[in-house]
Amino acid sequence: MDPDSIRAGNRVPHGGESDRALLDFSANTNPRIPAGVGDAYAAALEDSRRYPDDDYPDFRAAAADFVGCGPAQVSPTPGGLAAIRLAMETSLEPGDEALVPYPSFSEYAREVRLQGAKPRFVRYDELCRVGHALLDPCSLAVVCRPNNPTGDAVELETLEAFAARCADAGTTLLVDEAFLGFTDRSSAVELESEAVVVARSLTKLFGLPGLRAGFAVATGDRTDALAIARRTWSLGRPAASVGTHCLRQAAFVRDTRERVECERERMCSTLEDRFDVYPSAAPFLLCDVGDRDVSRVIADARANGIAIRDATTFRGLDSHVRVAVKDRSSNDRLLEALGVRETGDGPANRINEFDDE
Repeated sequence: MDPDSIRAGNRVPHGGESDRALLDFSANTNPRIPAGVGDAYAAALEDSRRYPDDDYPDFRAAAADFVGCGPAQVSPTPGGLAAIRLAMETSLEPGDEALVPYPSFSEYAREVRLQGAKPRFVRYDELCRVGHALLDPCSLAVVCRPNNPTGDAVELETLEAFAARCADAGTTLLVDEAFLGFTDRSSAVELESEAVVVARSLTKLFGLPGLRAGFAVATGDRTDALAIARRTWSLGRPAASVGTHCLRQAAFVRDTRERVECERERMCSTLEDRFDVYPSAAPFLLCDVGDRDVSRVIADARANGIAIRDATTFRGLDSHVRVAVKDRSSNDRLLEALGVRETGDGPANRINEFDDE
């Protein structure tokens, strides 16, 4: 990182509610965790008197199977954001430029600046169509798939064409797939392009954001660069062991995807009675509250025990909130807190297999 840029930098806002009395819809994490996590953590904690194996063979194998690559391509990191930083550290130098989507995850621009580079903002839904006039001067381009906070995911074919243009321009393409595990879409690792680095997070899909486990995937010489730059012992034993266990829970992942899809459809159709809701493939929904006061919408929800995300902190949004998709009973509490009620023969009236017992 660039010392001068660090001194001029700052933090950026995120979701996540510290008041445990509130039901937190501001952070997009799974409300459920896989069975066996406690046992995996306890066993790893007992082994934590020794340093972890820095090769992380079990974790790499599980991650590789999960996204469809070779274990040697996997660089373990303490969370998806650490994978993003690792990719940027190996791609950017002070004075470089990077294409950054908006509205999107605020950490992209912050991390670019911490490297002493300059973000060039492009609308997230236009970024994959840019040509060499924008790509040639840039050392890095970032795509969020699905995009946070809008929730839509660029198709792999479109991304493949963009990756080819990035390769021609000598531009690294960083694809953040923090929420892709909630979908059945194929990972960008399938492109097998040396221009592409994929960042993955385990902790959202498996409901363990405090665990801090993730990984980066690359091909060719870029794999070696990530491996050399990665911090030694980048995952503690508990994170590596629990992460390995979670990545192998195929039934849990399948059930999560089905529940999120069903509940998202139900929530969307209900919220549309009051807000403009963006189409989403992710475990969250972006809502335009129109001429209502965003701070009042957030305060009213808090008064009813619900924390939602102020999305006006995202570049380009000025009348928006974001809400997570959780389990059925929690989602019902959110809808009630926002003053909307499900009516008609919606998906929730037809499908009940995801009801809480």
